[in-house]
Amino acid sequence: MSRLVVVSNRLPLGDNPSGGLVVALEEALSGGGVWVGNSGTPVDAVEERLTPHPGAAFDRLSFDVTHEEHENYYAGFANSVLWPLCHGRVDLMRMRPDYPSAYRRVNRRIARLIAGIVEPEDRIWVHDYHHLPLAYELRQLGVSNPVAFFLHIPFPGPMAFQALPNSAETARWIAAFDLFGLQSMRDVSACLEAFRTVPEASILLNGRMALRGEEVRVASYPIGIDVEEFARTAAAAPPRDTEGRATVIGVDRLDYSKGLPQRFRAFGTLLDRRPDLHGKVELLQIAPPTREEVEAYREIREELERMTGAINGAHADLDWTPIRYIHRPVPRDRLAGLYRAAYVGLVTPLADGMNLVAKEYMAAQDPKDPGVLILSKFAGAAEQMPEALIVNPHDGEDMVQAMVTALWMPLGERRERHGAIMKGMRARDVHWWRRAILADLERVAQGDAPKAA
Repeated sequence: MSRLVVVSNRLPLGDNPSGGLVVALEEALSGGGVWVGNSGTPVDAVEERLTPHPGAAFDRLSFDVTHEEHENYYAGFANSVLWPLCHGRVDLMRMRPDYPSAYRRVNRRIARLIAGIVEPEDRIWVHDYHHLPLAYELRQLGVSNPVAFFLHIPFPGPMAFQALPNSAETARWIAAFDLFGLQSMRDVSACLEAFRTVPEASILLNGRMALRGEEVRVASYPIGIDVEEFARTAAAAPPRDTEGRATVIGVDRLDYSKGLPQRFRAFGTLLDRRPDLHGKVELLQIAPPTREEVEAYREIREELERMTGAINGAHADLDWTPIRYIHRPVPRDRLAGLYRAAYVGLVTPLADGMNLVAKEYMAAQDPKDPGVLILSKFAGAAEQMPEALIVNPHDGEDMVQAMVTALWMPLGERRERHGAIMKGMRARDVHWWRRAILADLERVAQGDAPKAA
């Protein structure tokens, strides 16, 4: 009997593990599946073993990384090289000699640990940019099990891909997977084009690529949410008193890819041009901290704090603060209620694999009186949600006009847009996403061609 072996950087811990990925994978893992991930706490020295964590409906096994590996593998190659590269910020890449070697070393160790527990019929599903070399390292150890990969962030374009000092090696890593899943068709095109720049690589039919005898299929599997569960959570949340003001809400990790300075600047321009909106509209921006050890994140935090102060200083009144900026996490159930109460959802990243905030915002709305989603054309979600107000976040005029349109949109149009978006979200929710990838991985295991996603 085959098991599903999931590998990710983060291992869901606690007696009741939660999170979007847990919701997606728990059904497939229950009854014998295994989840392998980082213990979450760097150690002085690692032991060549996986540590069990009982208490879930599936087996959980953690690996350790040292403090030095955390600095060079996680904060270094993963988040100072791959993250900016994939989000179109090659200028923010910080490459040091120790980064790639640590990245390879950690993944090589994880591969050895997985090779020690994997059974012949198991299927392996690797998640995200922390573990691109994993299938290659497993193959070096003789592991022939079917291995899928899913990249939760964008895939870089061909020019950016070549900025990697080890781009040819990275292509070999990708080719070692049987199935390479991406969020959007735009990402699939970017991946195929990147492979065209690699000597010895071949682009085959139906999204397949070959390199040095390895063949991988690249396909789009747009991730979703548990739509009905989130809608119930939002409907049950205590109502928020907006004091008669229209709330424009943004919820993003504090990251330079999210377009927060552009968003604040556009909102400030809206207030400059429309004094009739003073006291009647507010921007509620929730931006929890992330990766604060990386210099680029400290810089954007300071920039947003300056902008918030400047805009509020120019426009605030004794009983009205235009921007409410919260730099800490907000519990999920409360967040659902905030979405439901907000008149406009502002989701304007400069680059994003999918962006589930857009989907959560729409799922949280009251169908009788829904809010309006303003969505960046650079979010993967834009491919699935054309009924949103699609904007270019680099274009301040476009952003301002979209906010005006949203604030004055008639009820009938709001309902029509919301209904169309919800229909698509229900058809391709998080459970569809899991089933689609695992079904295609099984077809690969049986020697059949996967269906087009």
